[in-house]
Amino acid sequence: MNKKDLKRIDVICTEKPLKVKEAFELQRDLSKRVVKKNGFKRIKTIAGADLAILTKDKKLVCGIIVFNYPDLEIIERAWSITDESFPYIPGLLAFREGPSIIETYKKLNNKPDIMMIDGQGLAHPRSFGVACHIGVLLDISTIGVGKKKLCGNYTEPGVERGSYSFLKSSKDETLGVVLRTKSNTKPVYVSVGHKVGLKTSMKIALDCYRGYRIPEPTRLADIFVSEIKKEINSNA
Repeated sequence: MNKKDLKRIDVICTEKPLKVKEAFELQRDLSKRVVKKNGFKRIKTIAGADLAILTKDKKLVCGIIVFNYPDLEIIERAWSITDESFPYIPGLLAFREGPSIIETYKKLNNKPDIMMIDGQGLAHPRSFGVACHIGVLLDISTIGVGKKKLCGNYTEPGVERGSYSFLKSSKDETLGVVLRTKSNTKPVYVSVGHKVGLKTSMKIALDCYRGYRIPEPTRLADIFVSEIKKEINSNA
């Protein structure tokens, strides 16, 4: 898929309200475009992205923080508020949240080498979660780190930090890893988004550990978005 095609699909996803059937069809087509190998030689910067809902206003707040890697010193923050143009439908979350992430990403002066997204990548019923969606449309390297399992089966990993087990589909395909980022806490679900390998995805998630279960890029992005939402609500 060339840049012209990606731009056309970007416009479709962000400017034209899609019907549910169209979204499913587009998702299946785009899932064939995912690259499961590293699209970089070295990572110097990483970003974390997260969103919150402004329920009354039917809008989304997205925040992205760019860090240097592996020290995770903050380089830049960006945020945006967008209309909620697609309903909440399980398995199609990317069409609800994707436009907001893409708009916020375009505001960044420092484009990251890789982006970590609070959500799934290949660990999705149609192997195309929000991390894949963003990666393919922006043609960037992305990782999905979810707090809950969306699909698949696994055996519980060991209790020590760094322990993991593979998340498998009903056809025994590897969807991602169930990773213990902090000892004696619930694991997270790490999967490939685009232009990154699973082994690298897991390593990055562990490298971004700063004492919490959630890796620092998405943890701080979540706090950033919550602060923005709080300020908006207080001024309403």
